[in-house]
Amino acid sequence: MKHQILLALALSGSMARAETSLGPGPFPVFNQAYQETYDADVLTDILAQARGAYVLLDPFGEEPADWPRAISDLHANGNAVGAYISIGTGEDWRPDFKALQPFLVAKPWDQWAGEYFVTSPKGALPIMQARIDKVAAWGFDWVEFDNMDFAADEQSRATYGFAPTPDQGTAYFQALCAHAHAKGLRCMAKNITDGAADFDGVLYESYPDDKSWWDQDGGIGFAKAGKPVIIVHYAESDCAGVLADYRAIYGASVSFLCEDAALKRYVRLN
Repeated sequence: MKHQILLALALSGSMARAETSLGPGPFPVFNQAYQETYDADVLTDILAQARGAYVLLDPFGEEPADWPRAISDLHANGNAVGAYISIGTGEDWRPDFKALQPFLVAKPWDQWAGEYFVTSPKGALPIMQARIDKVAAWGFDWVEFDNMDFAADEQSRATYGFAPTPDQGTAYFQALCAHAHAKGLRCMAKNITDGAADFDGVLYESYPDDKSWWDQDGGIGFAKAGKPVIIVHYAESDCAGVLADYRAIYGASVSFLCEDAALKRYVRLN
């Protein structure tokens, strides 16, 4: 009983920190994890500029050596900090790739060099849970699950020869979100909400010729529930116009990060 009480207090404190620093939106978004057309945000600029923002970092990349200190500095400015994890693929530059490799397909993903789809969620689960344990210990508030829809695409399953069914893929990301919640973290869904009712927010990626390509009802439902809805939009000549279009769909609470095609960098319009 004593252990359960202490665990409950620990979780409630961690969740309260995330709640106070990140409401439903809109809020600024900083993104060090996703590099698409132009350079992603860099940590030094984020530390200097981010205030009351959602800050997405790649914790298993090259920088920094001292994540707890960087996160503490970000928290001091009212930011909520998310950790990027690709749960549907293994990336050959990650430190745990060799452990993950037996649970991956042999053929690399042709869209992203060095990435391989997960073919055994059961085998990958404890390795991904270990990543979540690390980011929780470092002080992150959120964990953002990339490629969580990996098992839903029949063409990809046939092309790369991986076995999980859509239902098994859903069970896998649900188990990982439950583990994150048990560690006091919030879960950010990536591009899908189907099967992700227990997730605490959603981030979508869009393009000038492919806007709002996802299930709009899911994003609308998250917004109505007061959950953050974040859109990262790439290579755009009219960022303000696209934001207006998204606000018309999801309401004023949508948070938006846009690659400006003229400036060739991310711009924040809220």
